[in-house]
Formats: sequence, C-alpha cells, structure tokens
Amino acid sequence: MMRFTFSKFIITVTALITYSISSYAQVEKAEAEIQDIMAKYSAVGVSVAVVKQNKIIYTHSFGLKNVENNVPLTDQDLFRIASISKSFSATSIMQLVEAGKIALDDDFSNLVGFKVRNPKFPETIITLKMMLSHRSSLNDSQGYLKLDVINPDKNPDWAKCYNSYEPGKGYEYCNLNFNLIGTVIEKISGERFDNYVKNHLLKPLGLYAGYCVDSLDSAKFVTLYEYNNDTKTFTPAPTAYAPRREEIKNYVMGYSTPIFSPTGGMKISAPDLAKYMTMHMNYGTYNGVKIMSKKHSKLMQTKISEEEGYAMAMRSVDDLIPGLTLKGHTGSAYGLYSAMFFNPKEKYGIVVITNGCNPVYTKGYCDLIQASINSLYTNFIK
Repeated sequence: MMRFTFSKFIITVTALITYSISSYAQVEKAEAEIQDIMAKYSAVGVSVAVVKQNKIIYTHSFGLKNVENNVPLTDQDLFRIASISKSFSATSIMQLVEAGKIALDDDFSNLVGFKVRNPKFPETIITLKMMLSHRSSLNDSQGYLKLDVINPDKNPDWAKCYNSYEPGKGYEYCNLNFNLIGTVIEKISGERFDNYVKNHLLKPLGLYAGYCVDSLDSAKFVTLYEYNNDTKTFTPAPTAYAPRREEIKNYVMGYSTPIFSPTGGMKISAPDLAKYMTMHMNYGTYNGVKIMSKKHSKLMQTKISEEEGYAMAMRSVDDLIPGLTLKGHTGSAYGLYSAMFFNPKEKYGIVVITNGCNPVYTKGYCDLIQASINSLYTNFIK
C-alpha cells in the first residue's frame, strides 16, 4: 500500500496554494487589462469566454447590459451576435450535404426556386459553395432583407445585385448570400429556419440560444448601443430584437426566411458561443455529441478565397494575434462587435462580445476586440 506521508501532504497542499495564487493573479491581471481596454474605447459592456484544451477555463462579463437602468452585464445574458450567425447557417447546410440531400456544386437556382444568374455571365452556374464562400458575385446594393430584391419577377433592378466579375472568380462579402442560404435550408429540410437550427444544432449541444425572439426570455437580451463619433454618445438600438410577430404569423416557408436573418440574427451568450466554437474546434463534435462529420467540418474551414482567408462562413487569419493562425468569424451590427476565433490544432479559442464601444478599426479589426483577444490569449493560453 502506498503511504501518503505528512511531508508529501505538505508538498501537495503547498503546490495547490501556489497554483491558486498564480491562477488568481492571472485572472486579476486579465480583468484589469480588459477594464483598461474598455475605458480606452468607451465600451458599455464586454462578455468574454476562453477555451483551453477543450474546456471553458474562464468567463466573465464587464460593464453594463443596460445603461438606462444601470443593469450589470452577466454571463447568462444574450447578445444578437451579427455575422458569426452565418456559421450556424453554414453548419446547417453541411448537415444537409452530409445527409446527401444537396451538394455543394448544386446550381443555386434549382435550390432556391428562381433564377440566380449573373446577367453578365448567364452561362456560369452559381453554386451553393459560391454562396457559402461569398464568391457568388452577388452584392447587397439592393438590400438583403427580402428575397424579392434578386428575383427577376419581383424587382426590375435585380441585375444590380450582381458584380461585374464572373461567379467563382472574385470575392465580395454579401449578406444576401446567407439569407438566401437560410431559404434553401427550409426548402430542403421542410423545417422553418429557426426551428431547424434549434433542433439540429442548439438542442443537441445544450445551448440556450436562437433566431426567433419570442422563443427566448427577453429579459436576457443585452441592449445594443450605436456610437455617434461626433457627439461621443451612445444610442440604444432596440430593433436588434424586433420580434417580427406579424410577419411570422403570415410566414411563407422558403420565402419569408430573411425575417429571422440567417445572415446575422442569432442570439446567444458568450459562454454558449464558446461551446459552439469548441464543436468546430473539434471538427464537428462537442462533449460526445456529433453535429457533423470531421470531413464536412474541415471543408467548412478550408480556405477558398486565398487573399481574404475565407472558407464557408469561417475565416483563417494570421494577424489577429501576431504570428498565430486562427479560424473563426467576426460580427458587427447595431453597435455590437463580436469575435469567435480558435486554433483546432492547439485546442484553444476565445470569444469576445461588446454591446457598444467607440469602434476604432485597424487592419479590418475592431481595436477593442483585437486588444481583448490578445490580452486573454497572453494571460490564459500562452
């Protein structure tokens, strides 16, 4: 029998105390840095989550959820995360591809039910893969909140939705792509878009989140604030959580889909977004729950546009944390700025979301987001 001597006991306790002090100092330093960053960029609130070796090792929320009522932000509160939402739509599509119901090379016109063709290149098929990777040659010049803008039978200016380059030969980030993709999810699955995501992604992963406002506790919604640079003031943006009840009551499957904004309408907390991120970090599986195959998860993360580093609702970046290659996505809308980036080889990732700040940008990144990610990496991962 192994004898646990008093001296070994003292060594073990000392080691645990040293680790706790070190860990506490680490947390203190990180939180002081985040608060300094918030002050520098006049942030209203910031919520963060850090994953290391597949475990959430740190979460914290700073500042206010609602300025008018002086309500503090908590880890359980829900943000509309903007364009990170696209990855939920792409993940849903990859599930349908994996099930053999559609293929990435399918003609998008056949999937959506009306002609999607660049009039300058009428013979070039616009594929599902092109839509997912922003290489469709579509743009948002006619808007993206209704499918009518691109339907030749509904909008006389439909041709303006297309750029001058051939589909598949160029890149332009376009929200219309993903509202159209949401429509395809409905047509192929037979489930309303928000319900498909809830049933096939959120519930299996155990996440409290969703696209439909009325499916969630509105008391958890974080007020988003748009910054006015001239007056240095913030204005709340309540339309971020508009319930759209009348439109939902008259919903037409495969047509009304943009109501839920597959391109930017997900509502979720930072810790739950970190769990979802960990699923992608592990190529489709989280806590033993398989959302999609490793093959299709890797496809989602494989660069298609080399210069932009864009894959299918995932980007590869090497300048967010200098010298490191990360995968993920950012979001910005209604004054919110969000980021979810991870390293699938080293098994770490970081989520940062703010409900309002002075949005100074450097090299395509919101400075508050980049500074926070670098601080969290240095203090918890490095």
